[in-house]
Amino acid sequence: MHIIEIYKSLQGESSFAGLPCVFVRLAGCNLRCSWCDSEYTFGGGHKMTEDEVAAEVARLAPTGGLVEITGGEPMLQERELQPFMRRLLANGYQVLIETSGERPLINVPAEVHKIVDVKCPSSGEHLRFDAANLTALTARDELKFVLADRADYDYALAFIVWHNLAASPAAIIFSPAFRKGATGSRSAENCLLDPRQLAEWMLADGVNARLGLQIHKFIWEPQLKGV
Repeated sequence: MHIIEIYKSLQGESSFAGLPCVFVRLAGCNLRCSWCDSEYTFGGGHKMTEDEVAAEVARLAPTGGLVEITGGEPMLQERELQPFMRRLLANGYQVLIETSGERPLINVPAEVHKIVDVKCPSSGEHLRFDAANLTALTARDELKFVLADRADYDYALAFIVWHNLAASPAAIIFSPAFRKGATGSRSAENCLLDPRQLAEWMLADGVNARLGLQIHKFIWEPQLKGV
């Protein structure tokens, strides 16, 4: 596998937010979202065998727990990733994968928690989502809409209606996008969309979704890697 970094921190997003988690960050991405906060994954990294990655995960979390596969876009390395995810599951880990939903997810092991980012217009990549992936979602999975403005919010509401996601077993998360290159202050001022404004829209419209914040960017400096 082509790896950028492996580290232990707190899960910063999703319904697992706040829990200790080992992150396996894979290199490479075929999307170029305008607000991307992990452009350093587009190149670089180093090759590691499955045994080497598994050994590092075991060193960081010898008694089990959460492991998230992220990127970049991890599904670009699906051939190597599939047996690795099954290995983690067999070793007693609870496995998450964060993906754009641009690549087919039907073959991801059913026990893996899929966190699927539905790109909105401000990202510039909103036409790349594979709607067939919606049929692969289960009650353990989540759809995350990263929002930079009102147009993104309206797009997310329309997407939910278009695809009848009210009937989907997957959870829905609305998360304000962070300003690319944000430095210094650990505050909501770094968000492209004010979380309070988003919360007020959701309450006014009765949106049945979770408001998600990237809490690691409020705990540590937003540009810090390995957290």
